[in-house]
Amino acid sequence: MSLFFQYVASGVATGCTFALTATGFVAVYRVTRVVNFAQGMFAVVGGMITYSLLALGLPHGLSEAVAVLLGALVGLAVGVVAIGKPGTPTVASLIITLGLAIGTYAIIILVWGDQPLSFGGLSGNLELGPVSLQYQYVLVVVVTALTFVALTAFFDHTYVGKALTACSSNPYAARLMGIDVTRMGLISFALGGALGALAGVLLAPLQPVSFNSDVGLAINGFAAAVFGGILRPLTALLGGLVLGVAEALVAGFSRASLETGVALVLLLGLMVWQTSRRAGGAIEEAAV
Repeated sequence: MSLFFQYVASGVATGCTFALTATGFVAVYRVTRVVNFAQGMFAVVGGMITYSLLALGLPHGLSEAVAVLLGALVGLAVGVVAIGKPGTPTVASLIITLGLAIGTYAIIILVWGDQPLSFGGLSGNLELGPVSLQYQYVLVVVVTALTFVALTAFFDHTYVGKALTACSSNPYAARLMGIDVTRMGLISFALGGALGALAGVLLAPLQPVSFNSDVGLAINGFAAAVFGGILRPLTALLGGLVLGVAEALVAGFSRASLETGVALVLLLGLMVWQTSRRAGGAIEEAAV
């Protein structure tokens, strides 16, 4: 049982990084209906920028904050290319984000090389009965919780947050109210970039990141986002936690090589379930 609780605790922390990545997917999709396949890349960039800033002598805290800010700027740049031109088809924007994610590999290799990089996080362990948890895992959980509290306040109590919600509910009505939907889409890309970079900043001390680490992060994040229909941040959080715990248990009690398959199986199962539910609703409407 002690091993079980140990795996669950570590899975919750890993799931938090999945949830942050997933919320980046949600933030962009809600406003633009574009699946941003560059989302995993933001995490890699965030982790590697933090590594470089720490190597230059900047202290912890400041390095991570600057990395998240730069991640937001990278996200904004991706948004400008993907949706900056009015009338760009959704499918074209999706392909653009995928192309930018792949094209960034060359830049990352040129700047940081092709070897995995990591940096030191919080040292020491927190003892909770039979569970011994690294303080870095605790930091991941606490920062994620504070981030979701801040996101809730942002969407509920700020003009920009309410405008983003309005665009996700009814873009046409939002335009009639004078909201610039394209600008809100760019803000959502910047928010997605910041959330992705934050995930990379928190994860890099636990798992070294390399130029192609975005694939696993994007798969896990997208699977967690699909858990809530890619529309609700809180259900994306729940999806990330479920996925993180499931992968930790599979890796702990079976083989670590199988944990990636958990995300794919979950993603496939959710898509089949949602498709069947929509088909059932359509049949009921036709019958009426």
